[in-house]
Amino acid sequence: MTAQTADFLDPHSAALMRMAPAYRLSEALSAVVTAGVPLLAAVVAAVVVGRWWLWPVVGVLAVAFVMLVWISLRRADAHRYAELDDDLVVARGLLWRSVTVVPYGRIQFVDLEEGPILRLFGLATLKLHTASATSDAVLHGLTREDAQSLRARLSEAARVRMEGL
Repeated sequence: MTAQTADFLDPHSAALMRMAPAYRLSEALSAVVTAGVPLLAAVVAAVVVGRWWLWPVVGVLAVAFVMLVWISLRRADAHRYAELDDDLVVARGLLWRSVTVVPYGRIQFVDLEEGPILRLFGLATLKLHTASATSDAVLHGLTREDAQSLRARLSEAARVRMEGL
């Protein structure tokens, strides 16, 4: 499939590769930690203080908790990429879909990062840096092996394309 025939705005396009399945779990865990702390604090406050008006707050926070986890899972599913002959395509987003195409010849360097949650799941983040800050791209949720392999391929492709300049 070529770049001209692929629909990169479709998050389920066959031209785009999915992130590692563990990425969904890492995003869900991040959402649980982020939304779970306020929810737990509200439940403890409602029980300890014993005021009736705190329970609707707990209900609202519980709904927000469920929505945040659901959105995190959907957002993780929509984050995909494609390696083309001359470009790397990074597609992300649910409501506001974003597709970034980075020509290999524009890549200046490639970073690999992993935070504690990604490390727990054996995942890494790959960051592409170009001369233009608007064309930088980030791939979250690659397995460590895939991230290292992709970094090597992208670095080599960038080096080959830069030799002609």
